[in-house]
Amino acid sequence: MAEAYVLDAVRTPVGRRGGALSGVHSADLGAHAIRAVVERSGVDPSEVDDVILGCTDTLGPQSGNIARTCWLAAGFPQQVPGVTVDRQCGSSQQAVHFAAQAVLSGTMDLVLAGGVQNMSAVPISAAMLAGREYGFEDPFSGSKGWQERYGGVEVSQFRSADMIAGHWDITREAMEEFALRSHERAVAAVDSGRFDAEIVPFGDFRRDEGPRRDTSLEKMAALKPLSEGSRITAAMASQISDGASATLLASESYVREHGLTPMARIHTIAVRAADPVWMLTGPIPATAHALKRAGLSIEDIDLFEVNEAFASVVLAWLDETGADPAKVNVNGGAIALGHPIGASGTKLFATLLHELARTGGRYGLQTMCEGGGTANVTIVERLG
Repeated sequence: MAEAYVLDAVRTPVGRRGGALSGVHSADLGAHAIRAVVERSGVDPSEVDDVILGCTDTLGPQSGNIARTCWLAAGFPQQVPGVTVDRQCGSSQQAVHFAAQAVLSGTMDLVLAGGVQNMSAVPISAAMLAGREYGFEDPFSGSKGWQERYGGVEVSQFRSADMIAGHWDITREAMEEFALRSHERAVAAVDSGRFDAEIVPFGDFRRDEGPRRDTSLEKMAALKPLSEGSRITAAMASQISDGASATLLASESYVREHGLTPMARIHTIAVRAADPVWMLTGPIPATAHALKRAGLSIEDIDLFEVNEAFASVVLAWLDETGADPAKVNVNGGAIALGHPIGASGTKLFATLLHELARTGGRYGLQTMCEGGGTANVTIVERLG
């Protein structure tokens, strides 16, 4: 049976909005992660079959097929193509899936997957807002088919996070406790050097800017909700961030012929979707579907990375799956570490792989909610 092996996975430190990476052109940001993973893996860049990068809001410096631009900005061979993927928050996780599918199909032997996002330079939802210049208020309201099916209700991640909190009866206090734990775990991970193996410093910028050492339940309790009657505050949402990440996937024949030692193999890839208005519940059915395909139970998984778009998303996922909270986001998540949307998929992928290597775990599962109600799940098996 064909296999897709992971040679290495890296990421930049994540910068806060307006922080250390805010002035870096997206092509140079992505090129930095690309160059690092190629050099660390020891492969010949001319042998890469394709470059697949995730990115959303592809305007300005992120337009014109940013995957191709990043590769060329890295100084690598012109004959290697590139393609940009937009599956919202799961864009670069989907890039990994496309890379794995190419390798598993036998049509490619070496594929680079990753993602890049400079949210300081190009604000979140910029692509949706740009449509207003052409008379489109949002992506949905002008569609007869959409209106007939879903009506004119607000479609937003903030509304979804609140709906989830209400449906699963997740209190504000529980979400604040989860958020605090994310920061505490992230700070501990930074201080102990747990991220050192996955981070490729950008000049003098070496550590994630997001974790707040001085936060507390008292400070969180003082914040105003996002809207009247809401349980959601900024403290329990992912941080707007800048960053890039990359990984290399190779076929069994390529690994054997070049004497390489992979970190892991792709065990299972899956994607599922739920109600697009609820939007952020997709990881629940997607996880069940992936585990069934893998022939594994939730107890078989040693580590989980579940993107912390909002605290309510992960808490609802925990409630439905029965996963052990002690195995989930053990080094903190996007609430503390940030969520550079297009780069987050391979960022979490890098964290999952390196933490499995550090702890000696066998199976890791990654999932994240995405705009439109979709969710990717990747299950990896550590080798060695």
